[in-house]
Formats: sequence, C-alpha cells, structure tokens
Amino acid sequence: MQQPWDIPSAISLYNIDRWGLGYFTINERGNISICPTQNPATPIDIMELVAEARTEYGLDFPMVIRFQDLLRHRVETINKAFIAAIEEASYKNVYRGVFPIKVNQLREVVEEIMDAGAPYHFGIEAGSKPELLAALAIHKDADSLIICNGYKDPLFIQNALLGRKLGKRVILVVEKLEELFQILAVSKEVGVEPMIGVRVRLAAKGAGKWATSGGENAKFGLSTADLVAASTALKAAGLAHCLKLVHFHVGSQVPDIGTIKRAVREAARFYTKIAKMGHALEYLDVGGGLGVDYDGSRTAFESSTNYSLHEYARDIVWNIMDVCDSEKVAHPTIVSESGRALVAHHSMLIVEAFGAIEKDSGSTVVVPSESDPKLLADILDVLRLLSRQNRMESLHDAQQIKEQSQSMFDLGLLELESKAKIETIYWQIARTIVEFCAGMKYVPEEVKQLEIALCDQYVCNFSVFQSLLDHWALGQLFPVMPIHRLNEFPERNTTLVDITCDSDGKVDQFIDLNDVRETLPLHKLKPGEPYYIGFFIMGAYQDIMGDLHNLFGRVNEAHVFLDEDEESGWYIEETIEGSTIADVLSMTQWDKNELTRQVKAQVDAAIKTDRLKPNEAMKLLANYERGLKGYTYLTFPGNSAK
Repeated sequence: MQQPWDIPSAISLYNIDRWGLGYFTINERGNISICPTQNPATPIDIMELVAEARTEYGLDFPMVIRFQDLLRHRVETINKAFIAAIEEASYKNVYRGVFPIKVNQLREVVEEIMDAGAPYHFGIEAGSKPELLAALAIHKDADSLIICNGYKDPLFIQNALLGRKLGKRVILVVEKLEELFQILAVSKEVGVEPMIGVRVRLAAKGAGKWATSGGENAKFGLSTADLVAASTALKAAGLAHCLKLVHFHVGSQVPDIGTIKRAVREAARFYTKIAKMGHALEYLDVGGGLGVDYDGSRTAFESSTNYSLHEYARDIVWNIMDVCDSEKVAHPTIVSESGRALVAHHSMLIVEAFGAIEKDSGSTVVVPSESDPKLLADILDVLRLLSRQNRMESLHDAQQIKEQSQSMFDLGLLELESKAKIETIYWQIARTIVEFCAGMKYVPEEVKQLEIALCDQYVCNFSVFQSLLDHWALGQLFPVMPIHRLNEFPERNTTLVDITCDSDGKVDQFIDLNDVRETLPLHKLKPGEPYYIGFFIMGAYQDIMGDLHNLFGRVNEAHVFLDEDEESGWYIEETIEGSTIADVLSMTQWDKNELTRQVKAQVDAAIKTDRLKPNEAMKLLANYERGLKGYTYLTFPGNSAK
C-alpha cells in the first residue's frame, strides 16, 4: 500500500532542506530547483537545464553542471562572515582569505573565485610547482596573498621569488627546517628578500577522516625546537624581519568546532611568542578545515559539522584576539585556506539509471508442475499462510526451505526451473515481511538485513572511480537523490552500481539524519523513459582526483550563469566535452593513428581473403574510427530530457 506523498515528504526524506543550505530545493513540478544566490526568486529547474544541455549542446550523460553564481556567492559569504565577526569583536585588523588551488584547479573555477574575491583582496594558495605557476599568472592584486605550502625545491623557490620581484605578496611557508636554508640561499642568488612563513606542528589534533593531517605526528610542520632554530638562523642572516606568517593546519573537513577552537588558541600562542622573539609578524594563517554539512545532521559526525560558518568565523576572531590581548601583541591579519566550503556546493553530477537488477519484481506468478519437488509446495504454503502475526516464523520456515533447495541443487537433485520457482517465492515472502515491519518502532535485525538484501541495484552510466573517488577510497558521503519525479512516491529501495567491471564500482552508503543508510529510495524505472539521479556538493577534490579505471574519462560539463534578461532567467555560458576514447587511450601511450593503421591492415587482409566484402569492410573501419572520437561512457540513442 502506497504511503501518502507530497513535495514536503520528498524534502524530508532526502534531507534537502538541511544539506541544501538554501541553494537546493524541490519545485511544484517535482524537479530539483537550484537558487545559486539563495534567492528563491531566481530558481533554476534542473530538468529544464538538462533538456537544454542535451538538445542544444548535444551533451550526453554523465554530466557535471557548475553554477558559477553559486561559486561567487560562496566567496562573498565567507568573506562577509569574517568581516562581520571582526566588526562585532572590534578586532584591530582584517581578514585576507586564500583559495587552496589543490581543492579544484580547473581554470574557470579559479578565475571565478579570483574575480568574486577581488573586492576582498582574496588570494590563492599553491602547494606544488604547477599550482604556483598557475597562481602567478592569475594573481593580479598586489594587496592579496599567494601562500606557498608543500615541500619545495630551488625552482619552486625561484618562481615564488619571481612573484616578489613582480610586487606580489608571495609567502614561502617553511614545512621543514632544511627548507629555510634553501630559501635563504636562493633568495640571495636572486637578489630579493623573501617573505617567509612557518608551519607550526600543534599538539591539538583534528577529528574525522583527515585527523592525521594535524597533531604532533603530522606530515608537515616545525617542532618547537625547529621554530627556535629557524628564528636563530633568520637573525644570523640579518633577515629576522622577513618572517611574516605563522601557519597551521588541523585537518580537512573538521566536524567539531571544539577542535578548531583548541587549535586556533594554541596557534595564536605560538604567534605571540614568536613575535616577542623579535620578528615582524603580520599574518596568522588558520589553514583549512572549515567543514561542509554533507548529510544535514548538524552534528560532529565526520560527514557533517556541528557549527555554522558564522560561528566558525566568530570563534577564530575571538580566540586570536583573546590570546593576543593577553600577551599584549598586536592583532594579526587573519588568513584562512577554506577550499572545500568555497567550491563544494557549486557543482553537481547527473547520471542516468538505465537498468535495474531486482530480487523481486512483485509481478512473477509461479505455476507449480508435477515435476517440481515437495519443497515448492511447502514454500507456497508458507506464502499462503503468511500474516503479520506469524511473519517471523514464516521467515524462518522460508529460509530453511531455501537452504534445503540449495543443498539439493548442489547434489544434482533439483532442476534449475524448480530452484528458480522456490527462490522467486522466497523473495516474495521476504518483501511481504519487510512491508509488514515498515513503520514499526522496533524492527528485528534479521528483517533489516532482509530489506538490504531485497534492495534493487540501479545500473548508472558513470564511473565511481572517475567521478566519486572520495566515496570509494574514504567512504565520504555525498547527498544523492533523483532530480525529477519527486512528486511521486519512491517505492524501490536501491543501491547504485556503475558501468566499470569492478565490484567496488558501487554506491551503497547514503546520508541520513540519524545514521548512514545502506539503501536509497528511488522510483521504479519506466520502460522507454530516462531516469536521472543527482550527486550533490561535488565541487571539492572530485574533479581533480578521479582516475581512469577502465579508461572512463572526464565527463561532459555545462557552466551556468544567472541572467535576468534571459526568458528562463539563466543561460549555459560554456560547455566542455568530456574525454573521447582517443583522449584516454593517448594517456596510456596508445596513438589513434597507429591503432587505425593496424586495424586497417587487418581489414585489408580480410578483404583479400574474402572474409569481408569491400563495402562492408569500409563501413566497419569507419565505425572504428568514429568510435575513437566518441564519448567513453555509454550513449543511448532516442533518450531525451523531459
């Protein structure tokens, strides 16, 4: 029996009002709607956007959609939060954020952030030579920072000092003591004084999946003894005034505000003590860690946060001010490297579910025959007598019969047709028992496991390894839900599998307010109609870290802007086609021209031996060449967005 259903029910089921942060909701048509500036007066219907991307630009699935206005809104929101916290506390300095480019190095993303951040003198952080060279080119504001983290070689240092000669505020953060001497040597050769920072290794340790990136055993950072040695070395070189910044990093996606408070206070104490040692410090860099509430639970769970952006900013400002005032040290310029919280929400992935693997379709009628064993009659009796009152007894009887049938099959005493009938009836019994237990305050554990076993597997046209690497590698949860038909009751419990030939290519952990769900409610697939599923808050790391498992490459992209002059209120500013088959083959040293030459030689040989007719052979060769130019993912002719 179908439950009462409406749009508020869908919003509640998928938690969209909590993790959506005012950007995502469901409209009256039952489609996902996005408000890139949190203004409900400028919504974008995702299904309309998908239709235009497909019909006007020919983009197939999977497809990433980026909302550039949402990206700008995140930049403005974070800067305004710190400005408000500074004004509220009467803090006697300013905020100068930087974007850690490692979180998303895509040019259009970085350009949008730099442009949106220009009024706030928002800078950039680089942790490698390629990132630094990109940062130097895009950085135009002499009042904003370029922070250089990560291990460095002479070429890295030389390019950072090139930035100094160009008038940029480039700060080289010392990760290990030996780097300081290298920086001093190279700067002497180049003939420019460096701006130097030190990363301190705090005792305070993070929490969640990335906790090990902080604490005393962290990969980066100077110990207390190293800090004293660095101070001595700078003074000996006559460059004590070049030490400008103290930096720390307590971890990515920090879920608990208490962790952040402790780390900030400890780092502020380091800042004041180093300043008192005779260094002209200006900046305290609190690193990254500002979390994203992926599941909407607003807790200290690793996929959530128990604090808001405004609480985060207020706590950082107040704790730095409190420590500095107690030490009678001037308030530093506050720097943060919040990448995930900037870019995560601006990007979503849409995939098409094109098939379902069902344990029980609910419509199969089993007709016994004379050749069927008594076991079939027994399990049919269990189904006929099944009721709410005897549901657990019936489950145990059905399980026993199924086990007996498997034993008989192993011994060659049961035909395949009879085994199929018994299993069909078993799953019908199981589904009925699960339905009997729906809504109960206490559901037996074996029924919960039965519900998971009964769930459908929806086959989706994408690769987990390319587009959802953090989920596969770290168990990171992302909001997942259909982007349409949300005014219909989702009657199927599912897990999602991708099109790679790898058993790990699946999504079977989903967000929930109280725990982690092992199934996702979705709608039954309708023959001939596409079914689209969205993965949300995907803009941090996933674009860059995806691999080429099975040679599935980058996916198609559409970049969307709001525009009040457009009839729809928005337009697709740019599309970027995903990798072709030739593209991904070239990454593994396969040359498309050589591949074509080898296949053509085989086709010519087949013509000479009369295995192929010339006309047929040319068509096959043309298909091969066309295939090299095609999308690496599946394409389904005839499907259109609706």
